[in-house]
Amino acid sequence: MVCAKRKGLSLIKLIASDMDGTLLDENSKVPPETYDLILELRDHGVYFAVSSGRRFDTLQEFFSPVVDKMDFVASNGTQVYVDGVMVDREVFSHAAVKRLEHTVRLFGCLHLVLYDRTRSFLYDDTDKYEREIDKDLPNAERVYEVPGPNINIIKASIFCDNESYLMDMAYALGRELGSDFVFAPSGKKWIDPLPIGVNKATGIKQVMAARSINADEVMAFGDSMNDYEILRLVGNSRAMGNARYGIKQIAKQTIGTNVEHSVQKEMRAMLRSFKNQQAS
Repeated sequence: MVCAKRKGLSLIKLIASDMDGTLLDENSKVPPETYDLILELRDHGVYFAVSSGRRFDTLQEFFSPVVDKMDFVASNGTQVYVDGVMVDREVFSHAAVKRLEHTVRLFGCLHLVLYDRTRSFLYDDTDKYEREIDKDLPNAERVYEVPGPNINIIKASIFCDNESYLMDMAYALGRELGSDFVFAPSGKKWIDPLPIGVNKATGIKQVMAARSINADEVMAFGDSMNDYEILRLVGNSRAMGNARYGIKQIAKQTIGTNVEHSVQKEMRAMLRSFKNQQAS
């Protein structure tokens, strides 16, 4: 197998892509050509890993045609699978989740969701939340207190019901709980609490270690602030045209939007480079 070399870039052995606003189209669907691109690139020694805030069970549904031919960094880095084998799973500290729940209740515009492997625990009635990007709240259950320590929480999200308050709330939460979490805006009205030391980059490092791949051999795509760490990590970072300002500033290159299937265009261009190399 060979690896792609394009326009002076390092040899690419791994593609890591966010989902919502990045790989998915405007209807939150995987463009059908994506599956063949993943398989063809793998034939040339380029692995594909999805890096998403969505849980592993949900991501498996999206990628059912190629689920055994790719890797997964799910739930913002708390679930990591390589060749179908779990190589890492991080769970939230029960004490930290209790502090999070207490702090969120201080602000009337905030509404907390906790997730275990299959369920979504809602702290307010369902109509208080707006579904947006990866916040589809599967298997929702209304709760009134933090689930017991026997429940492994792998993800949390906070809905802010007033878009104009989002950045204020991210700042306030960071001031209150900065020793426990990093708070990353996600979409227009959501904030993702990321446990200190756990994010998409720590997840992709697990994939890299399993496959003996260096950071300069990874190309990553993203659009939101929860993609920040992974784009800073890799040698070939790509911000979407629809990305947040901060993501565009730290990425090595800005490409087109997800509506234009721009990640797929980059993957296709990489395949063309193989054919050109073979022809020469």
